[in-house]
Amino acid sequence: MKTSDSKQTAIDRYRSRVSSGKTEFFLKYGMDFVMGKREGPYLYDVDGEKRLFNLHCNGGVFNLGHRNEELIDLLKSAVAELDIGNHHLMSRERAELAAALADLMPGDLNYTIFGVGGGEAVDLAIKVARGYTGRSQIISAFGGYHGHTGLALATGDAKYSQPFGPPTPGFHQVPFNDPDALETALNEQTAAVILETVPATLGMVIPEPEYLPTVSEICRRNGTLLIIDEVQTGLGRTGKLWGFEHFEIIPDIVVLGKGLSGGIYPISATIIREPLESVFHPDPFIHISTFGGAEVGCRVAKRVLEISASADFLRQVNRLANQFRHGLEMLHLKHHKFYKNLRQLGLMMGLKLTDEVCGPVMTKAAYDHDLLLIYSGNDTSVCQFLPPLNISISQADLVMTQLDGAFATARRLKQLIDGKNKMQKFWNKLTGKTTKGKH
Repeated sequence: MKTSDSKQTAIDRYRSRVSSGKTEFFLKYGMDFVMGKREGPYLYDVDGEKRLFNLHCNGGVFNLGHRNEELIDLLKSAVAELDIGNHHLMSRERAELAAALADLMPGDLNYTIFGVGGGEAVDLAIKVARGYTGRSQIISAFGGYHGHTGLALATGDAKYSQPFGPPTPGFHQVPFNDPDALETALNEQTAAVILETVPATLGMVIPEPEYLPTVSEICRRNGTLLIIDEVQTGLGRTGKLWGFEHFEIIPDIVVLGKGLSGGIYPISATIIREPLESVFHPDPFIHISTFGGAEVGCRVAKRVLEISASADFLRQVNRLANQFRHGLEMLHLKHHKFYKNLRQLGLMMGLKLTDEVCGPVMTKAAYDHDLLLIYSGNDTSVCQFLPPLNISISQADLVMTQLDGAFATARRLKQLIDGKNKMQKFWNKLTGKTTKGKH
């Protein structure tokens, strides 16, 4: 199909002024999608020729769908009255949102510092942990992901930081779901352990039932703070308001982002236990975020929080989770040679496939069947499966039909790739070459 002039102009400008690499990647694989109209669970190509059902939601940004009308109306009314605000001054809007968060958090998680994105919120969590404990070491999990900013970047795998210089000292990684490895790594200099409740980039690995409670107890005994990253699992994604509620723990610090924005206005939050707020007593201006907790965004976030905490809303999330579980069990029976199992906590889901080639193959096949489905960066045998939390049962059934077709297409494509690799290996053996076949 011929690309419209306006779309081609957008592609050319993106290539020459934003990212040549991303542009070439998408064109290479026939995914020349340029975002245009968007509504509910759908994204439309700018020329209107293709519509995608969003099963990634940008990691939970669009928990309530694209351009949620109630949130847009609320933002319009806020803009008519407010603006960003001033981070030096006291703010009614920030105070009201922080109070709402404290009311919905367990224990004495009573103070909130606002930011713009998850990486900034993680950076602050680490700063608070180091400042409060007087210690320097931070422990995270291999394959996890907490952001691309300074301290957050240092918690991630080396591949994200190596191109930009030497590693930041004081950071150490251990395997997820391995409390013994964590206990061995802890020492008197460990300020904090930071973990995602369900690490998405690692492949949607679900914690063993006793893992997080054991981690919490290990940290408590060592005087180490526990930071739980709920940027993706928070706000109802797992069927409870906070993902860590499934494991009956109370973290020292909770990080929120993505979904708190309603997909409308960027905002993140670092919620800390009351004693930790003493870090700011000597100088309450020691940490600032000019755009963090923008007053117009606080109004939107407060309503997102109210919707997400509703008992009716959470019941619907769990109904959808059951619907998807049943549908994916049926698809497993049909496509078991390609699709191995479902990793699921509510609507935080991952499709475990046969091998590391299958995730990219399935992403392309899903796109061809009008689904936006993205493989996990640190385990490409898993596709992240994150539908909006407010879709209908009938929409979930439609997704299953499209996914069935995508599995069939992906399986055939994988067979072609495997066949090509076998032929290459045979030819190499025949001719005495040692070069491995490429996908």
